[in-house]
Amino acid sequence: MKVKITQPPHLILDDFFQVEAVQLQFERFDGQMSPEVRRLNFRRGDSVAALLYHRDSGQLILVNQFKYPTYHNSLNPAQRGWITEVIAGVREAEEDPAEAMQREILEETGYRVTQLTPVSTFYLSPGGTSERLFLYYGEVRDPDKIAPGGGVPSEAEDIRLLYYTPEEAFALLARGEIVDAKTIIALMWFKEKQASL
Repeated sequence: MKVKITQPPHLILDDFFQVEAVQLQFERFDGQMSPEVRRLNFRRGDSVAALLYHRDSGQLILVNQFKYPTYHNSLNPAQRGWITEVIAGVREAEEDPAEAMQREILEETGYRVTQLTPVSTFYLSPGGTSERLFLYYGEVRDPDKIAPGGGVPSEAEDIRLLYYTPEEAFALLARGEIVDAKTIIALMWFKEKQASL
């Protein structure tokens, strides 16, 4: 399949995130080239996320924090802007995804994780953003708690840890109280795999 760039990408927003515009044609399934179209790409780099299981307590560790993009379009009016999700963060340029995940877990939860199991890598919204998410599963025990967690103060993070048995987490999912896609994927993966973990 062919793509012809007719006007090179150029930034129309260059801030914490970037948005680029491009003019292009793409090969249609009938073999003909499409008309010239304008497409936008929201660039923020790649991200990482992990579902943590606390082996000593038998609980999954999720986090709750304020996420402004969910404030005006909340699926749960009682929690406008606050989302319960797996631990996640942005992968720095050229950073190994697993190392980025270990850093994020320590910052957000205070737990040191030495081994992560890859679950999946996927696009979050390929119609609008090039961001890929590297999803992991990790386990911790009591001695792995080496820092307070709660996020990075200089980034104005304020993160609360939530501990749920797998059954409690699955009940939240069934009631529609988990509305974050990566967390839904992680919990469904865990539900299928938990007997073998």
